Amino acid sequence: MIRLGFYGAAGEVTGSCYVVTTDRARVMIDMGMHQGERAADEHNRRMPPVDVAALDAVVLTHAHLDHCGRLPLLIKHGYRGRIHCTDATADVTGIILRDSAAIQMEDCERFNRRLRRGQEPCQEPLYDVAQAERVLEQLATMGYGQEKTIAEGVTISFADAGHILGSASVRMVVKDGARTLTVAFSGDVGVSGSPILRDPVTPVPADVVLLESTYGDKDHKPLGQTREELLAVLLDAQATGGKVLVPAFAVGRTQDLVFHIGEFLRAGKLKSVRVFVDSPMATSVSDLYARHKEVYDERAKQLLSQQMAPLNFPGLTYTRSVDESKRLNDAKGSMVIISASGMCTGGRILHHLYHDVSKPQTHVVIAGYQGQGTLGRRLVDGARTVNIFREEVPVRAKVHTLGGFSAHAGRSGLIAWAAPFRESKPRLFLTHGEDGPRAALRDQLAARLGLQAAMPKYGDEVEL
Repeated sequence: MIRLGFYGAAGEVTGSCYVVTTDRARVMIDMGMHQGERAADEHNRRMPPVDVAALDAVVLTHAHLDHCGRLPLLIKHGYRGRIHCTDATADVTGIILRDSAAIQMEDCERFNRRLRRGQEPCQEPLYDVAQAERVLEQLATMGYGQEKTIAEGVTISFADAGHILGSASVRMVVKDGARTLTVAFSGDVGVSGSPILRDPVTPVPADVVLLESTYGDKDHKPLGQTREELLAVLLDAQATGGKVLVPAFAVGRTQDLVFHIGEFLRAGKLKSVRVFVDSPMATSVSDLYARHKEVYDERAKQLLSQQMAPLNFPGLTYTRSVDESKRLNDAKGSMVIISASGMCTGGRILHHLYHDVSKPQTHVVIAGYQGQGTLGRRLVDGARTVNIFREEVPVRAKVHTLGGFSAHAGRSGLIAWAAPFRESKPRLFLTHGEDGPRAALRDQLAARLGLQAAMPKYGDEVEL
């Protein structure tokens, strides 16, 4: 008997976690963190209803926090096996988990310092830095297209998902007695034509398919149009001497923006520009891009052949120290500051907004999703004042929302990823999406490809 359990990213876009069980093996795919919702902390502390210590193997699709963020909990609960991923994913996971652990510890300490009478103290963090480090000791890497037996009767291979550095879709061949079944896990599907990384590959053939549905109900704005909007902002800022502040996620989005600005310079659309990547994590991740050229697309390889780095150009500076960051607040003249966090919920971007969002010559470029209740969402919604560091700061800057830089495939991209399964018609499950987008994608897959898809809920378990 082969069973598949859905223990995250089922009706939501975070907390990815699935378990394949046979009479001989138990394999978990992803152990991600729940994010954004009010009950996220409670959900993160809720372990899947499986004996974690008895797992034979864990597979990690990529290093975004909603896919890798709870791996340390497996170690805390007794898992001692291998965690299989690509080489690049292993490197990015180290950066992500160390940062996540440090932030949790700092947030807890800060809350307890400000504890008011009658308040309960902060629960202990999900994990600390030492526990995150133990995860890294259990990572086992493999390349795209390589096959590896990871448990009795279970073999996996990775296909490039084109989402972030090292991201993979998983093709899992499961043998149980006389039966052999192939299960494909999409992970997060990237956008074809995105910079630096190759386009996503569908891991065919498969008898069972799990497909993400984050943007199952819509397509993104065309990348070319979004690039022109970004260029117009940069040119206007240069003409007026203003700063361009870009809150950006450290993994993927920052590197895409740097690449696009470099392309403007290489094409002569910009004469010169000062760009500061003011995020230690983004700087570390950008260093990894230089080390993992095996994932580059043809344009990135062409730049390398011409002795040009895809993520470097004259005028670009990567900062690490706090002092370097502070000096940017007093710096004069036009410049671009790309800084975390991507939703303006913390980090160095808050200091830059505090100093410059009240100036009419400042531009704020929102290049990613902004969750409800975040400072980034308030800026997108046109707030005239925002609270930063417990002060009401007037918003006089021009706020631009650019919709074409997503690292997730839109509806058309997801259908294109699924199209190779049109003839074989595997059993299909839509995950990693809210119910509205999932239902819209389900209907489109049926109408355009003749594929019928189920929408599992948290805790569902099906026999394959």
